[in-house]
Amino acid sequence: MKQRYKTLFYSSLFTLALGVTSCEDYLDKDPDTTVDAAAAFQNFNNFQGFVEEIYNCIPDKTNCYWTTSFNWGDDEIMNTNADWHMTHQVDLGNFWAWQAGGMGEDGCWLDAKRDCDPTSNDRMNHRLWPHAWYCIRKCNLGLANLDQMVGATQEERDLIAGQLYFFRAWWHFELMEYLGGLPYIDQVLESEGLTLPRLSFQEAADKAAADFRQAANLLPIDWESTTAGSHTAGQNDLRINKIMALGYLGKTYLWAGSPLMEHGAQTGGAMTYSYNTDYCQKAAEAFGELLNLVESGQTQYALAQFEYDDIYNHERSATATSCFSDIFYTTGQNWELPGSVEAIFRGPAFGINISPYQAAKTYGPKGGIVPDDNIIHMPTANYVNLYGMANGYPLDDPRSGFDPTHPFRDRDPRFYHDIVFDGFEYINASVGADMAQYKYSQLYTDGNVRNDNTGSRTGYFIQKLSPHTVNTYDKMMDYNHSLQMYVPYMRLGDIYLMYAEACAAINGATGKAGNCSLTAEDAINRLRDRVHMDHVPADLTSNKETFMDEVRRERAVELSFEGFRFCDLQRWLLLTEYPYNVKTSQEFERVESDEWYTENDPRDAEVRKWREEVILTRNFTSKHYWFPLKNDDTYLYEGLNQNPGW
Repeated sequence: MKQRYKTLFYSSLFTLALGVTSCEDYLDKDPDTTVDAAAAFQNFNNFQGFVEEIYNCIPDKTNCYWTTSFNWGDDEIMNTNADWHMTHQVDLGNFWAWQAGGMGEDGCWLDAKRDCDPTSNDRMNHRLWPHAWYCIRKCNLGLANLDQMVGATQEERDLIAGQLYFFRAWWHFELMEYLGGLPYIDQVLESEGLTLPRLSFQEAADKAAADFRQAANLLPIDWESTTAGSHTAGQNDLRINKIMALGYLGKTYLWAGSPLMEHGAQTGGAMTYSYNTDYCQKAAEAFGELLNLVESGQTQYALAQFEYDDIYNHERSATATSCFSDIFYTTGQNWELPGSVEAIFRGPAFGINISPYQAAKTYGPKGGIVPDDNIIHMPTANYVNLYGMANGYPLDDPRSGFDPTHPFRDRDPRFYHDIVFDGFEYINASVGADMAQYKYSQLYTDGNVRNDNTGSRTGYFIQKLSPHTVNTYDKMMDYNHSLQMYVPYMRLGDIYLMYAEACAAINGATGKAGNCSLTAEDAINRLRDRVHMDHVPADLTSNKETFMDEVRRERAVELSFEGFRFCDLQRWLLLTEYPYNVKTSQEFERVESDEWYTENDPRDAEVRKWREEVILTRNFTSKHYWFPLKNDDTYLYEGLNQNPGW
């Protein structure tokens, strides 16, 4: 039986026992941490076993606790029973909550109140902070011992070194997204003490970029084409390759050139369109190199098809060879790890038949409809408003044709794929009279699934990352459906978006890299072509700032609920600014009878008194552009300063 829910290909011959939870722990050295180089690094198989443990450490942010949260921008709100979750703590301005012990529970993928064992197959034992320092040390140990590999081919040496350079940069970069610039640890540190200076974000980004570039130079596009990879044929899709390295090289440069990193934390949003164009040019060139390889058919990656016979139920067309929904979850595919042809960087999934219950507990209404914990993630109305019209215009543009009496008509096709709205057939199975009223979601004001604790606070639910049929009656979470859920860290759609942003920052809609024929506008239209909607209207491309607004809106829609929004608002200097600091609900009354929905498409429903109401306002100041460092670490030595305001 082919079960690809976990990916550990080479046996690790030993365990590097570093129970690392802070910068200080990075320096701890005892006899158990001494690696036997003669055994560990003597040949490719052993060395690769050493590297494999780093893959095992990549957190699965969707499954790292019974219920978890990873959307902390203006995109999502949770029911009141989930106030302990990181999402709500961010709403309160309690950014200390990312740290273990900062919340009532253990549901943040950045840190944990448990020992995180890098060799564990338990999904809950893998978090970013503790594993980052452990893995960075492993990378430095490996790079320092490359010459110990005896009898290795040049290909094997390049594969080992390329993976280590990539991971050293990746773990640093993931921490920097939330904490800002850090010491860049590129050597094996001993117990004399950590004295490396804390770098600015841009200084640390330069070092990470150098490592990503080196990785890209050393690694193949596809391990399947290598001699070493032939020994694990068909199981190489998670292995670090040139495309992953180029993607993160471009992302590192784009982040370094973004307004926050260029101008520092400030409220007012005045600098939101002001990028460092030198960094953006470097980002565009890295993405351009990647996209040339993709568009010329030299890679294993492509945009997954958006072809559905039934878009509401994510039923793919019989003629489609790939599927957009498969990026995030798979069903009936023997526990195949999601990703389809589009996911570029993912980690392993831990266990099977776990994520269906995570999905069931996370996205749907309770009260007998969806089983298990009373935890609900739901989209905010202000975020759903970013899903514009099929003609390419945003809702608030008079030329969009948006009609508040028929608000669900002619929307961006991704709206119907991602969002559960009023009248949506939530339960497909036949139900008794006692549940008939719940079959077609009553998401209007005072509808039967509109409440703060067991229903929707906003008038919408999410179904992008898992099907709405994960419910008590359709039973998609049952074992026989082999539903597997995973949200990738990077996918090809994101590459087109980041390329467009980098180019737009340089020269608006016509901006392009010197090594790629695509303009910023072309890149955005690739994604709109995929979902069969109109291109960016010409009158939105002539002004550089107006076009950048469209790039950002496209990014919000295409990458919705995938964990990117908080860091985007942060780096654009919009986290503190209205309307990005509010979360709203959609209020309205139904015109149609309940029976009308049994025979008609809910997109055509008429409503009245369409209005938006503010649920909460996030009172952020400039200090909220970065999470606070752990206090214990800031006491280690002079120069490792706490982030301002904390």
